[in-house]
Amino acid sequence: MAAWNDYNDAQSNPNLIPKGTLAKVRLTIRPGGFDDPNQGWTGGYATRGSTGAVYLNGEFTVLEGPYAKRKIFTLIGLYSPKGPEWAGMGRSFLRGMLNSARGISDKDVSPQAQAARRIGGFADLDGLEFVAKIEHGTDAGGETKNEIRMAVTPDHRDYAQAMGRIAAPAGYAPPPQPAYAPPAPAYAPPAAPAMHQGAFPAPAQQPAPGTDPRPAWAR
Repeated sequence: MAAWNDYNDAQSNPNLIPKGTLAKVRLTIRPGGFDDPNQGWTGGYATRGSTGAVYLNGEFTVLEGPYAKRKIFTLIGLYSPKGPEWAGMGRSFLRGMLNSARGISDKDVSPQAQAARRIGGFADLDGLEFVAKIEHGTDAGGETKNEIRMAVTPDHRDYAQAMGRIAAPAGYAPPPQPAYAPPAPAYAPPAAPAMHQGAFPAPAQQPAPGTDPRPAWAR
């Protein structure tokens, strides 16, 4: 137990989520009111900063696990007057988010995967749920803060657990599953009717060779 009068071993910032934590998060775009129809930026989702940079102001809410309901704020670059690098990083991040949210391998180049990486507008990103890798960065004042710069895709070994994790009570084991039995056929032809004795007349008996079958009075 820590000493009540010695705070050297106290955590410097208890609000920080450990670096490298994987968590399922939901993106909420905080609208900045900036539109540029020529770029396809409509709906007031984008924000234009004082330097001329344009970005999405992302609020990421942790959905499950020990850090549920915690919020992390990260900017997603769309344009920088200094060059294309920041916008390229933003595009890469958004690609990863779509891969993660829609269960697509980053290596999948099928027509279905390519279609899943397209959006009709920023509204398609608002509310997106995916697996994020939480990192540490610094704010404008030099203080350490949590950031999200990377989405975890199905190629990662822990993706399935993080994306669909459901807490189970300690010691829980799923019930045994019954052995498989093929389903009964939907249709069974009716059984043939039973043949009862006397249902049909017995065949006439043939006379023995050399005998006259007529009665004696008719011979």
